[in-house]
Amino acid sequence: MEPLTVEPVTTCLSPSVHDMICKLGFEGRDDCDISSIVAQHGEVCWRKITGYVSYHSDQSLDYRGTVKMLGPVCAAVHSHLLTLTEVQFEVGYTPWLQWTNFPELFAEIFDDLKSLQSPAISLGLMKLTSCLERALGDVFLLVGKECPFLLRDLLASKELAQVFGQSVMNVLKVFLGSPRGLNLRNILWHGFVSPQEIPPKYCSMMVLLTAGLGQLLENYLQQTKLTFTHRSAVTLTNFEDLIVFPDVTYEMLLVLEEVMTKSTFILEIMSPYWEIAVTTFKAHRFADCAMLLLTQLETGLRRVFTTVNKCPQRLLTAESTALYTTFDEILAKHLNDGKINQLPLFLGEPAMEFLWDFLNHQEGPRIRDRLSHGEINLRDFPKEVTNQLLAFSLVLLLRFVDEDLLLVLQVKAEIKLLIGLTEGYVSRCHPVSQLKKQVLRCEESIGAWPLLLGPEEPVQEPRWPQVLGRLCSTPIPTLFCPRAVLEVVAVLRRISAQCQQVSSQVILSLELRHRKWVERTLRSRQRQNYLRMLSSVRLLSPMLSLILLLITLELVNVHVVGGKPACESQQYLKFLKWILQYTENLVAYTSCEKNKWHETVSLTYTALSKIWTFSEKKQMLTQLAKKSTNI
Repeated sequence: MEPLTVEPVTTCLSPSVHDMICKLGFEGRDDCDISSIVAQHGEVCWRKITGYVSYHSDQSLDYRGTVKMLGPVCAAVHSHLLTLTEVQFEVGYTPWLQWTNFPELFAEIFDDLKSLQSPAISLGLMKLTSCLERALGDVFLLVGKECPFLLRDLLASKELAQVFGQSVMNVLKVFLGSPRGLNLRNILWHGFVSPQEIPPKYCSMMVLLTAGLGQLLENYLQQTKLTFTHRSAVTLTNFEDLIVFPDVTYEMLLVLEEVMTKSTFILEIMSPYWEIAVTTFKAHRFADCAMLLLTQLETGLRRVFTTVNKCPQRLLTAESTALYTTFDEILAKHLNDGKINQLPLFLGEPAMEFLWDFLNHQEGPRIRDRLSHGEINLRDFPKEVTNQLLAFSLVLLLRFVDEDLLLVLQVKAEIKLLIGLTEGYVSRCHPVSQLKKQVLRCEESIGAWPLLLGPEEPVQEPRWPQVLGRLCSTPIPTLFCPRAVLEVVAVLRRISAQCQQVSSQVILSLELRHRKWVERTLRSRQRQNYLRMLSSVRLLSPMLSLILLLITLELVNVHVVGGKPACESQQYLKFLKWILQYTENLVAYTSCEKNKWHETVSLTYTALSKIWTFSEKKQMLTQLAKKSTNI
């Protein structure tokens, strides 16, 4: 692929945002006495800080005026922290940072501030904002019920104002909670700001403010006698299905380091972030590496998005009156004006599916959301996830180098493998993919039934698993599925889940009753019930397999639903929901509490009749697909 032919980018901040971040806080000439901000034993003087907050005549926040007024305060705080030793910082501030549930992070940030390395300071500030957001959510739950998802809504809540005071929350809004202010969290996490554009003094100020919040919280807890607890971190589980690429090797890293200097995907002003991403990966700091990669993937893809859609103005941060161009817009099917987004056509479906799996699908890891909102324990971040992001990033960068270099690199066995795996990627987290996995798990569960029936209950070897396996391997388009398709898939998944529940209950009952039968500990009535269960199971097993086959056949042809007239679509959904009701009744009847095995037989014959009657109408998706093929 040809490198992007675009003009060099000197900033991704719009003029007014650049002015807010890089200039406004430096216009105040008055020096600030640090002793008026921080008392002798580290207590933060909130009254002094909140006194710098400016308001308009209608009492709304004057963001620009406040940033200008707080500039010298931030500079004094920064100078103060740089004069401290590690021991002095630990003694003076660590006790007040315990409330974040991650006090060691602030020791790392303190070291970064001392190092004067801009990319490290930006990374530290990113981690600080996510950690702070999570901790503020925990505080919210002291007095509120449902924590807001967005930081700006959290900072605007009456619950946090009740704990910390409204004037304190106004200070936080200026730094974090509004596009009219510094908006440090968003410009960092969405990859708009280069390392050189983040004044270190704002990172220092956020460290101090976080400690000051800890002091206010302690006073509040002493007054109210409430107990402060932290929500458990989200653990990334079941990500094994997402492991497509092999572990990143030393040779791959060498190629990545070479490509980073030549790929037009990377903005030159952002290259320090890529360099530190590789450094953190080598140091086994996998969460840090993932954070940097995610923000820079968004930056690079935004540049491609604005180029292929011919909207260069959207590369910059928007003003407070417009939305930023973030992953949500970059990966969408349509632009805001309704036109088709050209990026998916440019990248291709496999790359889009990868990005949707990792970032957007509700049943995927949603890595960026969870990292940026502080939901994940950074200390236990899985290497495997970072491996996938790094390998994908390498392949993406290769698409934007000149052809001669690409020809040299893609003959390397490891690089050739990565490119092939990327080009063959199919979604793992889309509802369609999840349904396939459900069907195969359920069939495997049903396949265990004959093993529990005993030798006196011979069962023929079924052919269902092979058929279902072949059907589930059939490619089904999943990118930007129409609503009608997703609606059908949702009902099919509910049916499959109920079948799985029935199978689990049958296995439990068979194991228990068979053991007691062998031990001769069943009473007369229980023996009769066991025999009825065996009789019922001989019918239930093929019936559930039939339903799984029906689900899979309909899934393979699910896009046909888009061609149905509205009235037929409603009738079809009504039929599927009737099958759902049947499986829900099976769950009730086969439970250990009910044991209604005769009723399951009667119910099953009725269901068979219903399915046969509907199939006679030739309105099943698989039937309609055959019709369209024969025309």
